[in-house]
Amino acid sequence: MPIIVNLDVMMAKRKMSLNELSEKVDLTLANLSILKTRKAKAVRFSTLEAICKALDCQPADLLEYKE
Repeated sequence: MPIIVNLDVMMAKRKMSLNELSEKVDLTLANLSILKTRKAKAVRFSTLEAICKALDCQPADLLEYKE
């Protein structure tokens, strides 16, 4: 898959656990885990916005395109 999700990298940079992020963005651990492990097929803009706000980052910090 050419779209790489760097959620785990940003969480490590911000020293934030999956539990803490889950509480801040009001998503279940299961849904965040699917995104973190790159198994998600899609992500809503509202979810992306909430994650960016919680991690103080840009969408490009979380998503990357590689051939």
